[in-house]
Amino acid sequence: MAAYGRPTLRDLFDDSPTPHIAHPPRTHHRGFYVATDGSFRATGGGLGVVIETRDGERVARIALPDHAPDNNVAEYRALHLGLDVLAARAPRDARIGVLVDHDVLAANANRTLLATDDGWRPDDPLPVPERSSNHWRGIQARLHGFADCRVARIRSGENPAHPLANAPQQYSHVNDEADRCVLPTAVDTDELIPPPSRADRPASD
Repeated sequence: MAAYGRPTLRDLFDDSPTPHIAHPPRTHHRGFYVATDGSFRATGGGLGVVIETRDGERVARIALPDHAPDNNVAEYRALHLGLDVLAARAPRDARIGVLVDHDVLAANANRTLLATDDGWRPDDPLPVPERSSNHWRGIQARLHGFADCRVARIRSGENPAHPLANAPQQYSHVNDEADRCVLPTAVDTDELIPPPSRADRPASD
């Protein structure tokens, strides 16, 4: 389960905006959540990934040193890594919730998902960092490889992948954790149950 005192990725996702996409009250029906972060420093940054099931069971954590040319590229690399790892551990029919602390990346990901889901196409090219084009193609392929996916924007201080990316040497022990292919507890996807962030509110809210 999630560490005591730390909200699960599902809780963070339910309480966060999903740029360009209305946030429905069925987000808890997502089977897996992945949080990613990339850091940049002149002396070397890092990539952080945390993956959990809907129930808060940990699937994977990654903290890798990286030498990205800037912070924007680091964020794209981290998301590409996280989606690659998740794709190897989740079934293709899984519904996915993604959490990043980069506004443009979250917006770009949701806009490219909308372009396929609803037949809509953005009028302007998406602003992708020049040295992230290969990672962006990989991100798009992974996003469309799941049954459903939405991306939420969270604050850096709330992102559990943030410390892993900013101190990869300090957290290198997480890379030695055994591989896990945890599946979430089955739920009735036709039943409308409010997510944790809304469950205790009066019906009139």
